[in-house]
Amino acid sequence: MRSLYVNRRPSLLAQITLLITVVILVSTVLVCILFSAMVDEIVEKYVGNQAMTVAKLASEDKIIVKAFKKKNPPEHIQPVAEKIRKTTGADYVTIANDKGIRYSHPNRSYIGKHTKTSNEASLKKHQSIIYKGKGISGFAIKAKTPIWDNQGNVIGVSSVGFLISNIEKQINDYRIKIIKLSCIPFLIGAFGAFFIARRVKRLIFGLEPEEISFLFKEKEATFESIRDATVTVNVEKYVTSMNRRARELFDNLHLAIGGEIKNARLGQLIDQAIEEQCVYSNQSLLLDGQQYILDLSPIVRKKEVQGIVLTIRTLSQIEELTEEISKIKMFSDNLRAQNHEFLNKLNVIYGLLRLKKYEHVMQMISSEVKERQDIISFLMSSVKDPLIAACLLGKINRSKELDVTLEIDQDSNLTSTLDIEDAKNVVSILGNLIDNALEAVREHKGHVLVSFTDVGNDLIFEVEDDGQGISKEVENMIFIDGYTTKKGENHGIGLTIVKRSVELLKGELYISKSMLQGARFTLVIPKLLNNEKEESI
Repeated sequence: MRSLYVNRRPSLLAQITLLITVVILVSTVLVCILFSAMVDEIVEKYVGNQAMTVAKLASEDKIIVKAFKKKNPPEHIQPVAEKIRKTTGADYVTIANDKGIRYSHPNRSYIGKHTKTSNEASLKKHQSIIYKGKGISGFAIKAKTPIWDNQGNVIGVSSVGFLISNIEKQINDYRIKIIKLSCIPFLIGAFGAFFIARRVKRLIFGLEPEEISFLFKEKEATFESIRDATVTVNVEKYVTSMNRRARELFDNLHLAIGGEIKNARLGQLIDQAIEEQCVYSNQSLLLDGQQYILDLSPIVRKKEVQGIVLTIRTLSQIEELTEEISKIKMFSDNLRAQNHEFLNKLNVIYGLLRLKKYEHVMQMISSEVKERQDIISFLMSSVKDPLIAACLLGKINRSKELDVTLEIDQDSNLTSTLDIEDAKNVVSILGNLIDNALEAVREHKGHVLVSFTDVGNDLIFEVEDDGQGISKEVENMIFIDGYTTKKGENHGIGLTIVKRSVELLKGELYISKSMLQGARFTLVIPKLLNNEKEESI
C-alpha cells in the first residue's frame, strides 16, 4: 500500500518528535525567562531588605551614637562602620551627621565630605527608605535610616549600599544554574518525545497521516457500499456507526448513531457475543413487528471485545435468496436428470446397434419419441402457463432419474394464465411439494400423482403420494423454519417457502390422507387475484 503514496515530507515519527521537542524547547526558554525575571526581582528585594537591616544595625550601634558627641567622631565611627561592612558583605556603610557630612566611608578620602545623594527623607521626615541610585561608588541598591540619640533627636543618617555590578554577577550565577538545570528536563523531554512518537507510530500501525486519511475514506466507501444493513455497537450498547442501507432500513425504528440499544432480544445477543467472543450467525430478531435475520461479529483487540458488528437482513431477503437457490437447484436437477436418462438410453441404443438389432433400435426410439411427444403435447394443451408447464416437465425428468413414477392426471386442465410474479410463486410451491413427494417415495420406488384444475373461482393443485403420510402431530410443525425429518444439512426450508408463497397468493394449503395411502397437499388459489391487482393499479 505504501507504493500508492509519494511522501516527500518527513515521516510522522520525525514530525511528532520535532513538534514535541520544539514545544519543550519553547517552554524551557519561557520558563528560563520567567525565572530570570523572578530572580532579578527577588534578589533586588532581598538585597534592599538586607541593606536596610545593615543600615539599622549601624544606626543603633552605641559606639557610633556616642561618637557623635565626641571631639573627633570619624576616628571612633570609621572602624566600627568598616567592621559592620565587612561582616555583612555590604559594598559601603556610610555614617553622616545631620548636615550630611560623612563620618565614615570605605574610601577614607571621602570622609569629611558632603554625601552625594540627598538625606532629606531620613533627616527631616525621619523615614527609612530603600531605593536605587548612583553614588560616588556607582549604581547601587541603597538603604537610608535616621540615627537617633538618647533624647530622641535625629543626629545623623546611616547609609548602606550594595553595588548593582556585584549584584548582577550574583544574578548571572543564578541564571547559569537555571539554564543548566533546564537542560535536564529538555533532554529528558526530547528523549521522551522520541519514545512517545514511536509509541504513537506503533498504535497507528506505522501509517503516515496521508495513508490514514486514504484508508479512512476507503473503509467509509466500502462500509457504505455494503448491501446488507451493517451497524457497529460499542460494549455499552450504543450505536457508533451505520451504513446507508441500515439508515434506510431503520429510519423509523429509533436505531440511530449515538442511540442506545433498547431491544431486549438484541441486547441479549450482544451480551452473549461479548461474553463468549464468538460469531453468531442467522439469529432471529423482531423489531417493530418486522422479522430480521442477524449476524454478530465481535471486534477484538488484545483479547478484549471493543464492540460488535451487526449484519442485519430482512426475512424477505433470505426467502428471496433461498427461492432463487431452489430454482437454480431445480433447473440443475432437471438437467442432470435429463442427462442421466438420455445417457442410459444412448448406451442401450449403442449396444443394440453393435448387436445389429436395428428393429429394436427403431422401436425404442419411436417409443421414446412418442412418450416425450405425448408428455409435451399434453402439457402444451392442458397447461397454458409456460412456467408451470416447464416445472412439471422438469419434475417428470427428475422422477425418472430417481426411478420413481410421477403421474399427471390426464383429466387435469389449466387454461388460466398468471402474471410473472404469481407464476413464480406457484412454481415455487409446486416444485417444493413435488420434490418432497418424490423424496417420500424414493426408497420404495413409489408413485406420485399430480392433478390440477381451474374450473370455478379457484385454481386447485393436488400433489399426493403413496408414502408414509403426515401425522396430525407434525402437521403444524412442518412449516416451521428448520424443521425436517431428512438427514444431513440444508433441509427444512422448503415448506417454509411454500407457506410464504401461499400467503403472497392469498391462497390456502390443506393436508389430508391420499387415496394412495400417503399424504395429499391441496393448494387453492383464488382466480380474483389478478383482477384485484389490476384494480389496485
